[in-house]
Amino acid sequence: MIEELDVHGLSVAEARSLIDKALKSLKKETCVLRIIHGYSHGDAIGKMVRSRYRKHPKIERVELSMNQGITDLIIRRIL
Repeated sequence: MIEELDVHGLSVAEARSLIDKALKSLKKETCVLRIIHGYSHGDAIGKMVRSRYRKHPKIERVELSMNQGITDLIIRRIL
């Protein structure tokens, strides 16, 4: 299941806070947390998402989308 979180228009700190909360409350069946951060008004949130969550313990990998305003966080499956 893909969960989407729209953070564009927020500050970097606000976006980070919402993403952290979303990661803490993921549903068991969620395999992708899709972050919609936008890009037309700057790329600060996108850069933060790609760097900060690359090594997060719940994230297996970060995938860039064909849409520059979206980054997918692939959730690590614990077996």
